[in-house]
Amino acid sequence: MLLADLLFLPLALWSAYALRFANPFDWQYLTPALPLFAVVPFAGIAVFMKLGLYRAVVRFMGTRAIWSVLYGAVIMSLGLYAAAMLMGIHPFPRSIPINFGLLLLVYVGGSRLLVRHYYHHMVGRFADRTPVAIYGAGGAGVQLALALEQGVEYSPVVFIDDSPQLRHANVAGRKVFGPDALGTLIKTKGIEQVLLAVPNAGVAERRRILQRLSDYPVKVQTIPSMPDIISGRSVDALMDVQPEELLNRESVTPMPELYRASITGKVVMVTGAGGSIGSEICRQAARNGASRLILVEVSEYALYRLERELSGDGFGELLVPLLGNVCDGDRLNAIMAQFKVQTVYHAAAYKHVPIVENNIQEGLRNNALGTRTVALAAIANDVERFVLISTDKAVRPTNVMGATKRLAELLVQDLAARSETTRFGMVRFGNVLGSSGSVVPVFQKQIREGGPITVTHEDITRYFMTIPEAASLVIQAGAMAQGGDVFVLDMGKSVKIVDLARRMIHLAGLTVRDADTPDGDVAIDFTGLRPGEKLFEELLIGENVTGTDHPKIMRANEHSLTAVQVEALLHTAEKLMAVRDSEGLRSLLQESVDGFVPNSPNMDWVVGEPVGRTIQ
Repeated sequence: MLLADLLFLPLALWSAYALRFANPFDWQYLTPALPLFAVVPFAGIAVFMKLGLYRAVVRFMGTRAIWSVLYGAVIMSLGLYAAAMLMGIHPFPRSIPINFGLLLLVYVGGSRLLVRHYYHHMVGRFADRTPVAIYGAGGAGVQLALALEQGVEYSPVVFIDDSPQLRHANVAGRKVFGPDALGTLIKTKGIEQVLLAVPNAGVAERRRILQRLSDYPVKVQTIPSMPDIISGRSVDALMDVQPEELLNRESVTPMPELYRASITGKVVMVTGAGGSIGSEICRQAARNGASRLILVEVSEYALYRLERELSGDGFGELLVPLLGNVCDGDRLNAIMAQFKVQTVYHAAAYKHVPIVENNIQEGLRNNALGTRTVALAAIANDVERFVLISTDKAVRPTNVMGATKRLAELLVQDLAARSETTRFGMVRFGNVLGSSGSVVPVFQKQIREGGPITVTHEDITRYFMTIPEAASLVIQAGAMAQGGDVFVLDMGKSVKIVDLARRMIHLAGLTVRDADTPDGDVAIDFTGLRPGEKLFEELLIGENVTGTDHPKIMRANEHSLTAVQVEALLHTAEKLMAVRDSEGLRSLLQESVDGFVPNSPNMDWVVGEPVGRTIQ
């Protein structure tokens, strides 16, 4: 464009003379101005270069470049008049610099707009650009459309908006349709993707929009939230819709006084700190003013990853990352004594049902006896609060994992009854979306690979909650504990897993392959319930439940074991584990945990007496 401007600058001056004197070749007036024709090209290039015009890529040119052309035209007009006066050029009508400035704006600015138009509407027509509809014809939607015009990946075709006032209006050169027209637009306009541009929409409104869009075979992506945009994130930094946005859950503002009771100004220790819930508790503890954060984790990599994340967020001085096993009482006592721990969140556990089903001894050792070991250390070191993260699988369990977690609750209740210093509490909830054991990442991987998605049963349902909400409610529930309380979180309505799978397929822009649509993209296969798996989960053992100060947290009043029963249980467990009697351990769990009815015959893969030579 620089070479073109070398032509446009003298052309604009010549055109200015032609307009003024109605004769493009009147040398009577042109000859005295020849010195100006020699100076104008180089002076103009220098001015435009100083204004940064040549740093702008023409096909991405925006309003800033147009302003540069305008400023340059004004400067050149004034400069032309001054140069003519200094050189004594006569005649030199005052209309010449005015005409020159206007023509310069047309030639220099117009040429760039023409090139940009050609690139987007001619070259872009032959490029492999995805036709998209933008949901939201407000300011964010218009910004997104303008940003996408500059690229080569997406072609914004239409706007979709809920507002009746905008129906059939023309916004940023595109027609606005109502949501009901999307099905027709997919067929007539070839829409392959919908970009959600409603950053100010509330949770309920976004969910309503996404539920509607999930009925169509289009991929859905969203722009960043308004706080992210304000903080500098680009409006066209598109993100995939997260499945948790489909949950029928309304967020509840946390109660600050509950955070202050157990987090703010406290030395907080989290076992299983590198896990899904453990790591989120650490994040929230750091953000809510913990004086020190003790991260206890058996996995070196998980500990390293969390430490780097929190340090990168500015919490490095709070952190004490420690490797440790919850079954190692000496290590736990040393940690709590040295750092004077005040609050413990015990999140460490084996939680994958099929794995624990075949590792009964280690599941019992880690989930139940390990919990007791941590709790005993808390009592010995005068810890103020101990919170056990439990699971809905502990209610009338059909698998070993759930039974060991229920046993952990019973052991904690026993210690709570005998502790005079430490307040114990347990928090029971269902599945969290995005955790390592969640179906969501499994489904996402299967969709990326073209399927099939595997669901164990067409009627299986689960309760779901987001990781941040679960961790927040765990912290708040723990702060209300008085001694051995079992808290149950309001999980909302249960979700049918096959419906979740279908929605995820649709939000990825694909179709379900089934008997009705044999040419669909992704099939759903039903594989049968796994050992120990339930069709549905429960949160309460009985009906004796009371409310708390928090609308999403309930207190369950359930039976507990006597001290004599606990002592006998521990003695029996120790003897059975010494000889690796998995059948005996399974029977012990059935005797100790009300409602434990195993639905699989699986036994521990390592059984019998210890083998090998004894080294003297």
